[in-house]
Order: sequence, then C-alpha cells, then structure tokens
Amino acid sequence: MAELPGIERETLDVDVVIVGAGPAGLAAAYKLSELIRLHNESDAEKKLEGISIAVLEKGKEIGAHGISGAVMDPRGIAELMPDWLERGCPVEAPVGDDGFWYLTEAQKIASPIVPPPMHNKGNYVVSLGEVVRWLGPIVGEMGVDLFAEFAASRVLVEDGRVVGVRTGDKGIDKNGQPKPNFEPGVDIKAKITILAEGPRGTLSKQLAGMFDLYAGKNPQVYSVGVKELWQLPEDRFAAGTVIHTMGYPLDMDTFGGAFIYGMKDRIVDLGLVVGLDYKNPTTDPHDLLQRLKLHPAIKELLAGGKMVGAGAKAIHAALLRGSDPGASKRVLPPA
Repeated sequence: MAELPGIERETLDVDVVIVGAGPAGLAAAYKLSELIRLHNESDAEKKLEGISIAVLEKGKEIGAHGISGAVMDPRGIAELMPDWLERGCPVEAPVGDDGFWYLTEAQKIASPIVPPPMHNKGNYVVSLGEVVRWLGPIVGEMGVDLFAEFAASRVLVEDGRVVGVRTGDKGIDKNGQPKPNFEPGVDIKAKITILAEGPRGTLSKQLAGMFDLYAGKNPQVYSVGVKELWQLPEDRFAAGTVIHTMGYPLDMDTFGGAFIYGMKDRIVDLGLVVGLDYKNPTTDPHDLLQRLKLHPAIKELLAGGKMVGAGAKAIHAALLRGSDPGASKRVLPPA
C-alpha cells in the first residue's frame, strides 16, 4: 500500500519489538524476560530496570492464527521452560503409534519400517493454537506487553539500520484513501526488532528488497498445508496416533504428502502438504485433499464422522543442494 502523505503518527518507544505472537515470537519474549530476570538476580548492582518488550500480533487474539494440529518435539520447549508440562502446557497426547503409508489410487501399503525422519516416539500431538494461547498469558505475566490486532505493515529504517516498525493504517477504502473512521498506524521505535512473522512475512520481504538479502543464496522453497479437523465415532483413531503418507493424490512430479494426527475428544487432524513448485498449473491443493478423502483407507477412517474445522497455512522447506544440481532435495521442518 502506498504511503499516505502528511499523516501525523504517534510514536511508541520500546527496547525490543517482536513482530508475531506465534511460538517463535512468544518464545523469544519469554527467553529475553528470563535472561533479564536471571541477570538482575545475579548482579544486584547492575540491574536492568524498565526494559520494555512489546509483541505485536495481527490476529484478533493471541493464538488466533495458530492452525490446530501438529506433532511437537518437546526438546525446544523443555530447554525454554523445563517445567512446561507441570505448568499445564495443553498437549493432546504423547505419540503412541507411528505409521507410514504409500497410497495408490485404490490401495494402501503400510511400511513395515517407519523412515527415521518420521519417527515421533517421545513427541506430542498438540493444538498449536492452544499452545500459543497458553504461553501468551505466561509471557504477559513476565512484564511483556502483548498487542493483539496490531499488524505491522512497514519496517522503519534510518541510516541503514532497522529502528522499528509501523503498524497498519485502519479505515482505508479500496482505493487506498482514508475513510471517515481512518486511524493512522503507530510508529514503534526499538533498539532491537525481531521478526517472527512466519513464512513469507511482509516485513521480511521488505528487508530482503532493501538489503538484497537473497543475493547468492539458494531460493526459499515453500509448500502449502491444507487440513481439516474431523470428529470421529468412539475408538476409531486413538489420540497420539500419527500417520504420514506419500503417493496418491500427488503425481510423481509434485512434492508433498499427507498426515493424520489423533487428538483428544475423538478429533482427527487430516491434512495434505503440496509443494508450491508444482508443474501442473491446474493443481489445486484443496481439491487434492478432497480426492484424498475418497481414498478407500481414508474414506473408511472418516465414515460416520463430522468435519468440525478447516484451515490452510504456508510452510517453508529447506532446499539441500549438493554439487550435483540433480541431487537437490527438500526437507520439511518437523510437523
């Protein structure tokens, strides 16, 4: 959106501004607050007083953009917060059963051996939105300011240095002009700016363009995950059961696969990941998910159930490139 000329904006000065109140943004705020607390306890003469940390979240509430259903490796959160389970982290269930299927259009071939990257014993099935909703108040109690419904729209740069962000203007018409209810965005100035806005973030793209950050780098690779939450009849799919698939409904030229996660209260998280570099221009990830649901094995699983939610999310993937360009492969981050 073009910058509106002659607009007077309020300025808020903080020490640290974090864009995005997802797992990464809240973890960063928690860790900074914990480091400050530990420093003040160990050095009474050089206490860090009045350090202000602000977290901006574009969603209506903290956790509003957390798409439910994930398998969480607990090592990260255990390092951040050793007593995370005792403090009530809302896990759905520990992973109790791992499976890996190869699907053809009409058959399911269950692998007798689960590939090592798909081993999830010791991990937990969680609702990402619930984990974020749980972590938000904990961070708030540590003195961090959480601002929901504040979408950062512009990175502020002065003399080649990032000095903060600007929140989006409200009350703009379709032509980019102010309406009677116009409210200008706020400039939030900070000594440190942390971007935790997820894959393909607005401010990250701005910085990449300003400072040519992608020069000489392998291009970032993206996928899209489309998913549905189904409530199934009793004893259909145990909580903590994790299945990953490859093959149908994707063709041999399209990267991706499906996942099925058992959550509590008879909820199953069914989704499909599709690489966004697909060659067929008519590829539709949502349509492919519907085809997946008609596969005999999936249709049997869902029979008698009811869809209770749906969502989609961009996913970043790592591109591992060797000396042979033909040997390149992609690796998704842990689900």
